[in-house]
Parts: sequence; structure tokens; C-alpha cells
Amino acid sequence: MASVVFRHCSNVLKISLRKSTALPHILTGVRHKTTIQYATRADLPKLAYRKLKGKSPGVVFLPGFASHMGGQKAEALEEFCKSLGHSCLRFDYSGCGSSEGELTNYTIGAWKKDVLYVLDELVEGPQILVGSSMGGWLMLLAALARPEKTAALVGISTAADHFVTAFNALPIETKKEIEEQGFWKFPTKHNEEGFYTLSLDFLKEAENHCILHSPIPVSCPVRLVHGLKDSDVPWHVSMQVAERVLSNDVDVVLRKHGQHRMSEKEDIKLMVYTIDDLIDKLTTLG
Repeated sequence: MASVVFRHCSNVLKISLRKSTALPHILTGVRHKTTIQYATRADLPKLAYRKLKGKSPGVVFLPGFASHMGGQKAEALEEFCKSLGHSCLRFDYSGCGSSEGELTNYTIGAWKKDVLYVLDELVEGPQILVGSSMGGWLMLLAALARPEKTAALVGISTAADHFVTAFNALPIETKKEIEEQGFWKFPTKHNEEGFYTLSLDFLKEAENHCILHSPIPVSCPVRLVHGLKDSDVPWHVSMQVAERVLSNDVDVVLRKHGQHRMSEKEDIKLMVYTIDDLIDKLTTLG
């Protein structure tokens, strides 16, 4: 069974930074961004990414659903890696951000292939995968598919199986209506419309990638951070992930006032402290 540590945090986790002077610079908002590059793939949309070269282990950031690589967490993470001299890559999924395609044309499986392409073609050596929301689901899928390229996992508000779980929790009548219409107006607070339109095909395809129904054979270190006030993805999803992964090195951090996006200054501090601790651990072990 995985060893799980529960921490109810109102303040940032106290981990000593090897580069303690980095945080003030990271949080000022004054950053020197890497240049957007595009990966051309045969018969697939071009993937937009930003890559910072540096030492191993590198860090790869996986955004949430309909999100992009220009968010606060992603930018702070790149700046933090720069301060430590470690490599960092952030990218946009097919149909998102600066990548080619339309969001509604892609699935969990397609985005999983995007992540695997990044690990296979755009980075060198094992990586610390940092997944936000749906990105936390994808990082687990990537770790299962590419264990040799996965040094550690950091999930922020991990949304494993989320769309499928949310659909299955609907009343029978509502599910029947969605099946007849062929789409679901999935409620959200994160866009002007107040919903994302998910096709029935998207939901059915997502079922093929659910991972919470059985043990998850991931053996690398896993860190899961979740807010108790997350109104999008319940914090107990991270607990389920912790219970199911086979790794013996698993910590769950529950932030008392944390919300879904975990983009407050203290949330970002916790994220980079956690990654710094993992880099120190992995470097020492190496």
C-alpha cells in the first residue's frame, strides 16, 4: 500500500529551498519568457511549446482542460526552474492555446498522445510531470505509458476520471437527455458561457482512460496538492489517487482555503517548494 501523508496547510509547506532567493523574483511577475516553438507532426496538429534548457531532472507542465501554457503556475514554474538551472517545458494541447486545431475535435486519448509526443521527442531523460486538474489525469496516463521517462509526479487539483465520474453522477433523466441530444453542457465558472460543450463521443472515449477503478502501477514519487474549497473537482479524488498508486512515496497536501486553480501566491510557493524538494531528492538518489 502507498504511504500517504496528510497535511492540512493554511501556510506554505516548510521546505528549505536550496535557492531561497528565487521566490521573490518568481512572484514579482517580471519574467523573461522563452520563445514559442512549434512541433510539426505528420497528420497531426502542430504543438506549441516553450522550452528552457537545463539540468536533469527536467520539469514538464501539463495544463488543465481548455487551459494553456501561459497561466501563472506554468510561468512561475519555468522561472523557478531557470533559477535552479533545470530544464522546463510547457506546451498547449491540440486545439488549445497556440497549438493548431479546435478544442471540440479532441479527446482525452488525443491529449494523452500529445503528452507522450512531448516526452518522446521534445525532452531528454526522466521528467517531473506537473499536472493541473485534467493535466493531473494525463500525467498519470503518461506515467503508465512511459515509466522510464517519468521521474516523479506532482498533481495540482488532480481531476482523474473527472468528466466520466461527473456524468455518471447525474440523474438518470438528465443522462437520457444528454444521450438524446448527443452533447452535454458541462457547467463551469471558468468561461463567459458558464459551460463547456462536451460531445457524447468525448465522454465515451474518456471512459477508455479511467484509472480509479483499480490499482495504478506507478512506482515513482507522487505529490498531490488539493484545496478543500475546490468546487470543481472534489479533494477526495486526490485521496483516491493516493490510495490506488502502488508507489510507497506518496504525499497528499490538503490546503484548507485552496480553490481549484491553486493560483494564489501561497499556492504557487507550495508548488515550487514541492518540486524543489523532489529535485533535491532525485538528485541525491541519482
